[in-house]
Amino acid sequence: MTTTLHITHTTGFKYSSSVTDSFNEIRMSPLYTPQQLIREREVTIYPKPWSYSYIDYWGTNVTAFELHEPHEKLTVTVDTCVDVDAIPAQRTELSLEEVAQYSDRWNEYLQLSPAVEPGEDLADTAREIAARGGTVDEIALAVGELIHEEMTYESGSTEVTAKAEDAWASKKGVCQDYSHLMIGALRVLGIPARYVSGYILPDKEAPVGKSVIGESHAWVQWFNGAWFSYDPTNALIPSELHVMVAQGREYADVAPLRGMFTGQASSEMFVTVEMKRLS
Repeated sequence: MTTTLHITHTTGFKYSSSVTDSFNEIRMSPLYTPQQLIREREVTIYPKPWSYSYIDYWGTNVTAFELHEPHEKLTVTVDTCVDVDAIPAQRTELSLEEVAQYSDRWNEYLQLSPAVEPGEDLADTAREIAARGGTVDEIALAVGELIHEEMTYESGSTEVTAKAEDAWASKKGVCQDYSHLMIGALRVLGIPARYVSGYILPDKEAPVGKSVIGESHAWVQWFNGAWFSYDPTNALIPSELHVMVAQGREYADVAPLRGMFTGQASSEMFVTVEMKRLS
């Protein structure tokens, strides 16, 4: 099944007073993948800057830009029309021992940073799950289901700088926390795992042509000979309603908008995502 989605992601900063220079990068453009065909894509930045685009180390589309004029607001809008296929992820029979042979190749997706370090409690539980045996996919799915069952989704309960261990201690978080926890738990077991950012259409029954409030979202991929996707926040395998934008080791590698400015002002970020099913 193929679904065509139109996505408008608008974000930026309001400054308390005029700033003179701004340097930023955006990672908001969906990727071409075997599941995704980009029909149209337009990036609009106001005030109009000097900009250039490139593919970063992790394979993400990046637009970097500079503003060298006084401004009190910066607005970035990315409009994308994308076809998404519901291609089922392929499970394998690889064991943990067999996946270990790929550790050198995917070493960067095995490192435990403060963002994904799960803490001893979750790490020990993950080891108990692995000790029961099973394929790498069976073990990883069990870890993801555990995190989904134990955590409570609570919007605004954590910041983007939150540590996975702290989210597990409070048993509250958002999709970023669910994903960081699962990534850390899988890496403890020697399973290469990476962070995926994108969008999800929250209303499966949204009528064709009707704009709805969409969501920036995060989920996980682990290596089982290929990259297997799983959404621990919703305890499901991503479908045609998930749109992939970026991938990396953790959130810090895929932040949608990041930058700096010169001036004495404070800044306030704003974000809206609108999605429309076209077919």
